[in-house]
Amino acid sequence: MLRRGYGNDSAPAGTIRGAETLHCAPRAADRGTGMTAAHRHRPVVTLAALYGAGGSVVGPRVAERLGVPYLDRAIPDAVVRQTGLPSDAVADVDDQPHSAMRRLVARLGRSTTATGGAAGSAEHLDLAERTVRAYIEEALARASAAGGVALGRGGMVVLRSVPWALHVHLGGPQENRLRQRMVIEGIDRETAARRQRVEDRTRRQYVRRAYGVDGDDPSLYHLMIDSTAIDLDTCVDLIVAASQARVRALEGQA
Repeated sequence: MLRRGYGNDSAPAGTIRGAETLHCAPRAADRGTGMTAAHRHRPVVTLAALYGAGGSVVGPRVAERLGVPYLDRAIPDAVVRQTGLPSDAVADVDDQPHSAMRRLVARLGRSTTATGGAAGSAEHLDLAERTVRAYIEEALARASAAGGVALGRGGMVVLRSVPWALHVHLGGPQENRLRQRMVIEGIDRETAARRQRVEDRTRRQYVRRAYGVDGDDPSLYHLMIDSTAIDLDTCVDLIVAASQARVRALEGQA
């Protein structure tokens, strides 16, 4: 099933406002070439994918077809460089629920809060979570200036104000996604079912907690695809075509 999102282009709370001006800053490589601003837009695609929907397969293929980076590792790596945190600690927080913050705070060795409470208090965790999330959002916004495909991390909210970005949701019936992931990973049903319960829940909680939105809301996306009913190669074709159409449409307005 292919659905067109109803595309409310107003930015939900949490959208990186700096992203609104990304298309105005010329890249150094373009200076002096005579290129117009409209021709500097590199494709930007955000993918929100439920467990078993094939996001980790579709994302890299879309990036390759569009000739832009797949930002899966670039985002946490940038956060590591900026914060000095261990890479595995950032990976724990990245796109994870509040429990990951407890592990991070413990690893940082923070024993008390400003109010003298025990480590892991709600105030301390909230501050740590907001700080790391802000770095993730900033890295995502910067990376999108040069184009890229981002999987998860609330990209459809963070980059909502980027005019040429395409926001895609990959989903499908729970049972179908379960079977598809078993094939992709070569795992048994029990393992896949356990991972599906955890990952679907945590990803939905992350978006709601971070941005106050329902990650399954059609108004957040331009395309909603049942990637269990449509083969993944065709999903790639659809997303590439739609992304190119978004860029062309913006260029046509210039």
